[in-house]
Amino acid sequence: MKLLDHLKRGSIGGLLLTILIPLGIILITGVLYFYIYLPSLTNHLESITVPDLTGLTVDELGDFVKKHDLRYAVNDSSYSASQPPLTVLGQFPQPGSIVKQNRVVFVSLNRVQPPTLPMPDLEVRSLLNAEVVLKSLELKRGRIFYRPYPFRNLVLEMQHEGVKIIPGTRITKGSVIDFVVGDGNGPADFTIGNLIGDPLETAKFKLRGWSLHLGSIQIPAGVDTTGLTVFVYKQYPAVGDSVRVGDPVDLWIGPRGYTEPDDTTDENELM
Repeated sequence: MKLLDHLKRGSIGGLLLTILIPLGIILITGVLYFYIYLPSLTNHLESITVPDLTGLTVDELGDFVKKHDLRYAVNDSSYSASQPPLTVLGQFPQPGSIVKQNRVVFVSLNRVQPPTLPMPDLEVRSLLNAEVVLKSLELKRGRIFYRPYPFRNLVLEMQHEGVKIIPGTRITKGSVIDFVVGDGNGPADFTIGNLIGDPLETAKFKLRGWSLHLGSIQIPAGVDTTGLTVFVYKQYPAVGDSVRVGDPVDLWIGPRGYTEPDDTTDENELM
C-alpha cells in the first residue's frame, strides 16, 4: 500500500502506471479479439480439403458435398460420350484445394443429349485428311470399305450405320463414320461425271479429285463476266464419256443460268 501511495504522489512511477494500465487493457482485449473471438467467428483453422466430384451423378452430388461440409452449384455443361448423362465432368475449386467450410464448389455436368454438327464434305479427299477432320469434330472413324478405283485411299463415300451420309447432314458428336475408299486397282478408263451447273472453282475441285486436269476455258463472245461468279454450261468430254486418268477437260463458262444459243437458223428467215 505504501508503494501505491508513493506512486500516486505525482512521481514518475505514478505516471508510468497510468500509461501502462490502459495499454495492458488494450493489449489483452486485442489478443482476446484477434486470437479467440474472430477465429471462432470465421471458422479459423476449420478448413476443408475439396474432394474429387468428377463422375458423380446429380443424385449423388447433394449428399456427398453435404457430408464434406460443402455446397455445390452448376455453372456449365458440356458433353462426353464416355460418361453417363448428368454426371460431373469438371469442378472448381479443383480436387485437393483447401477451402473454408460451407464453400460453394462449381461443377460442370454432362449433357443429356449430345450436340450435333453438320457433316463436312470429305469425299474426293485422302483418307488421312478425312481422319484428321473427323478427330477435330469429335467424330470417330469406323470401318474402311474398299471399292475398285484407280487411286488408293481416296474417299468415295461416307456412311453412318450403313447409310450413306450426304454432306451437310447433322450428325451427333461421337458418332462412328465409315468410309468407302478406292483400292488403287480400278480401271484406267472411267466415265466422267457432270460439271454442268457447277461454279468454276467447284468444277476445278472435282477435276482434281478425278485426276483429270483443266483444259481450255471458253467464254461466249459478247458476254461480260467481270466481277461475276461464273458457272459451267458445257463440257468436253461430255457427261458419261469415257476418259483416262490425266486427260484434259475443256469447259465453257458464263453467268448463272446462261445457256448456249441455238445455232440452227429458221429457214423462213433466210427466204
